[in-house]
Amino acid sequence: MQFREGSIEGVIVKEYKKYSDHRGWLVELYRQDELPLEQYPVMAYVSATHPGVARGPHEHVDQTDFFGFLGPSTFRVYLWDTRTESPTFGNKMVLEVGESNPVAIIVPPGVVHAYRNVGGVDGWVFNAPNRLYAGKGKQEKVDEIRHEDNINSPFILD
Repeated sequence: MQFREGSIEGVIVKEYKKYSDHRGWLVELYRQDELPLEQYPVMAYVSATHPGVARGPHEHVDQTDFFGFLGPSTFRVYLWDTRTESPTFGNKMVLEVGESNPVAIIVPPGVVHAYRNVGGVDGWVFNAPNRLYAGKGKQEKVDEIRHEDNINSPFILD
């Protein structure tokens, strides 16, 4: 499959506003009053990714991811719309985010996504998905379709 550059229906990129004072800064990661009910987070985690390391590409059948990229590094985020019913089917987005461009990215089900730390230090990524990882009590199948080990994958990170 060939992808073309373009926006993706349902993907939301929201600039974070930093509130700074003499003590440092604060960012509101998410607000319930800015999300539709089906996107309300049910868990949250922070991951650290070493320089040069990628996570993904993968996708979810039912889960929406709510990523927060704040730094202290820079990430290149890749998104591919593989939803045949989507008006943006076949589109690909690439964004540079993190310390110099802090953003939230909401990724709906069926959108393949990945990110790579392209900075020189470990970078932190916040995620507040709307589904529990492996379900209640971690007793269910994980909602994830992984593409990173497929040598014929059309989802290429440059």
